[in-house]
Amino acid sequence: MATPKIVLFYVFTPLADPEAVKLWQHTLAESLGLKGRVIVSKDGINATIGGDIFDVKQYVRATRSYGPFKKADIKWSNGEGDDFPRLSVKVRPELVTFGTNDEITVSESGVEGGGEHLKPGALHKLLDERGDDVVFFDGRNAMEAQIGKFRDAIVPETDTTKDFIEEIESGKYDDLKGKPVVTYCTGGIRCEVLSVLMRNRGFEEVYQLDGGIVRYGETFGNTGYWDGSLYVFDKRMHVEFGDGAESIGHCVACEKSTPNFVNCANLDCRLQYLRCEDCSEKNRQPYCPDCVQAGIPAEAAAG
Repeated sequence: MATPKIVLFYVFTPLADPEAVKLWQHTLAESLGLKGRVIVSKDGINATIGGDIFDVKQYVRATRSYGPFKKADIKWSNGEGDDFPRLSVKVRPELVTFGTNDEITVSESGVEGGGEHLKPGALHKLLDERGDDVVFFDGRNAMEAQIGKFRDAIVPETDTTKDFIEEIESGKYDDLKGKPVVTYCTGGIRCEVLSVLMRNRGFEEVYQLDGGIVRYGETFGNTGYWDGSLYVFDKRMHVEFGDGAESIGHCVACEKSTPNFVNCANLDCRLQYLRCEDCSEKNRQPYCPDCVQAGIPAEAAAG
């Protein structure tokens, strides 16, 4: 592969026939030898696709030629080649599974009733004007924030996207309801929905970072308010936005700074946890902290 590239994009727009769009997307990507994940629903498309730059460009051109997707905001990043094990194109009830499809209304202009979109420069302007009043609210699963997040961000206790409803209804963030809250996530899609859910529950001044962490990192690199690495859902596992970025994650075995997640050796668990390259090479702590606390390694050794 000459130059591997990965594209990430989503479009919220009503689709009359998601199954037809699924078939078209699968045929298109497969014909170009691309791999990755595409989710289609009645509310639009969410895709992460990788392959040779020439083939990916053809895919983007063809996808944008379809009227409802012509304004897709395509985010490009460098791949490593074979970043995805296969091509998966599926139709699902929701583009992001919050379990609240009945709360979300999508028109041709996107999700209705969400937070105000802030481009990276506008975010800095808000921070300059409002200072410490501004609160960053992480819209990703809590694990992702272990290796990178916005400075002083609130990270809800979430293992899956569905956990957000219970979190924002729990009362623990009620003190934020009168403050400017900036939601952020990897590419922006989760915040399209999360910002609606927060506004519906009394958060008065909600923003969403336009283009997500990816677009912010492209704009400011390591010079802004982002600290650490960005977790990504492909073979790379994490990306950085410039030389000298230091992950805020720490190895469970030696506490050394690391952005590297590994899977727990317990086949019934397989939870991802942080372990540095040196400890991985020496196979130190092959089990996640939860399994260690539960005494699983001793049971495995006895078995």
